[in-house]
Parts: sequence; C-alpha cells; structure tokens
Amino acid sequence: MEEKGLFGLSTINVELTSLCNKNCWMCGRRKIERDYPELVKEYGHMDFQLVEKISKQLPPNIVVQLHNNGEPLVYPHFGDAVKLFKNQITNIDTNGKLLVEKSDEIIDNLDTLAISVIENDEEGEEQFEIIKEFLKIKKDRKPFTLLRINGDVDIKKYTEFDILMATRILHAPMGSFNYRKRSATIPEIGICLDFLHHMAIDRKGIVSICVRFDPQRLGVIGDANKQTLQEIWNSPKRMEWLEFHKRGRRNKIPLCSYCHFWGVPTSNINIENFIKINVNDIFDK
Repeated sequence: MEEKGLFGLSTINVELTSLCNKNCWMCGRRKIERDYPELVKEYGHMDFQLVEKISKQLPPNIVVQLHNNGEPLVYPHFGDAVKLFKNQITNIDTNGKLLVEKSDEIIDNLDTLAISVIENDEEGEEQFEIIKEFLKIKKDRKPFTLLRINGDVDIKKYTEFDILMATRILHAPMGSFNYRKRSATIPEIGICLDFLHHMAIDRKGIVSICVRFDPQRLGVIGDANKQTLQEIWNSPKRMEWLEFHKRGRRNKIPLCSYCHFWGVPTSNINIENFIKINVNDIFDK
C-alpha cells in the first residue's frame, strides 16, 4: 500500500488569531470591512486544543508561521503556543505594536521574527521606537529578527538596527494581483511554489492551499477539526488541483485563476543600490 504522508510540505501557517490591533490602509481585510461587510468572517482566537492537535501532526524542521490575517501577538496564549512547535522552525510576521509588552513570550522562545513596515504608515515613528526598544531588550538572543519592508519606504533610518531587510512590492488589497512597478517572479518549474509546499489553517481550523487573501474561501481543501492534516494534504481536491498546476492550467483552480503570485516573493528595490559588492574582493579571498 502506498504511504501517504505530508510529503512536500515545507511551510504551514497556523492562524492563532484573526483579530488585529492595527488599521493598515493597504490591508485587504480592512477593505472587506468597509466595502463588502457581507463577506466579513467572525474574528477571534484559535482554540488552544486545536493548536495542540495541529502541532502533534507535523514533521520536524518545517516552518510554522503562527499568523495569517490577524496579529499573532494578540493571542492570549502566544508563548505557550510557540512552545508546542519546539521541533519545527517557528516564525511570525507582526506589526510590532506588542513587541515590548510580550518580549518575555518572544525572546528565547520564537525562532524567527519579521516586523512589517509599510509605506505611509501614520504610526511609523511609534513603531520605530518600539523596534529600537525591543532590539535593546533582545540583544543577541533569538529570535532572528528582520524587517519586512512593504512598498515605498525610506529604509535609511532603519539601517541603524543592523538587521536584515526583506523588501516587498505592494499588490491589490483584495488579493495577490496587480503588483506595483513589476510583475511577480515566476519559478522555472512553472508551478506555484506556495501550492506545492504550503498549507494554511485559519483560526477555526479551515485549511486552505495558501495564505493568499481569500474572503470567499475559494482555496479551501479541508477542516482540521474533522480530518487529519495528512488526509487533507492528499485529498482528491488538492490532487486534482496539483494536476492542473503540473499541466500549466492554474486558471482551472478558482483561487489560483486570478492570482498573480507564484510563491516567490519579489523585492521592491534593486539590491545593487543597497549592498555594494566588489566581485574582485570575492575572488581574491
């Protein structure tokens, strides 16, 4: 009998909470709340028992991102949730508002941390000071911390932190399409890497093929409350959609049909303008 595990899975998003404490102007969920209130889902926290159930099914050393559409540090049991995934690589993407307040749950517990910095943020100066204070508390302890620079942000002042910056181009609020300035990067294999290697579970346990904004739930493939992750990963629906991807027919998949993302984040700046490398110095070594 053919064994069916979570083969190929490298990253899973576990949405600890769908609540958020920031009102970002370019956020799709905020646009939904304003323009399409009938699509607004019930916000709240994931039941801790469900977090435990998910953690017991995962192989070691895959990436577990404890966020999706909410702010993960709002979760009341954040530190305890992170500890459940000690055999995996834990990460969150945060707006940073609670970094100092919850530093004891983050430092020496979480593996990696991305802080989202967005263009034209009215709270940008306040966020800058919070980041500075958090880094002062953290020193050289984990988590490995970087900035996720979204859109046109003047990065000069952030260089004083001496941490990695991952720049990203902005796209339409309602989903991963209509990217600014340049098109999304397409992998040579011609198949979306997110679809091949990713799974996302919302705070109610509904499982989707990726974390693309999906208020109509077009990418849903299962329910972690009723099925094992292995069953969902190898489900007939996902296998059918995988065949479409392999044949270059992602247009046949409801969510993928209008998505411009291929699982490869695209930078917002020319790296040559940020890091100057002398090729001769490299070969001289």
